[in-house]
Amino acid sequence: MYLRAEDTVSGKEARAQIIIDGKVQELFYAKKVEATIEKNKAEINTIGNRGTGHKTNGWNGTGSMTIYYVTSLFREKIIEYIKTGRDCYFDLVGTNDDPASCVGKQISALYGCNLDSVQLLSIDLDADTLEEDMDFTFEDADILASFSRPDYIK
Repeated sequence: MYLRAEDTVSGKEARAQIIIDGKVQELFYAKKVEATIEKNKAEINTIGNRGTGHKTNGWNGTGSMTIYYVTSLFREKIIEYIKTGRDCYFDLVGTNDDPASCVGKQISALYGCNLDSVQLLSIDLDADTLEEDMDFTFEDADILASFSRPDYIK
């Protein structure tokens, strides 16, 4: 049993959308989007056990985006926060759907996303294209559609 090369998923066949202020917007300017859930664990020591055990007691969701510097949306939202104190939260939906792969598509949703920082200005004489990196946190997540198992792996 092995994974066939043609069944790997191309990163170029992905899409991402955000739902911000009730409006769905394509993140067509996204270059890379990643999200990670890290479990919080407490160390547990018990009598008769020389090792330290670990008990999960929560989780933390963080993510990052690299986008081309072609939208003012996030800068406008951070300025709104500076001026009014109204912070911006959004949902992000990412789809991996490579038609050349037999695994189908996976759709992941992140809820309650909140940016950690926003690049307000970018000037770089040596850059062919301007990009910006944005870190964020999120409060909840779902897998709305899962990859299927290839027929040859049963």
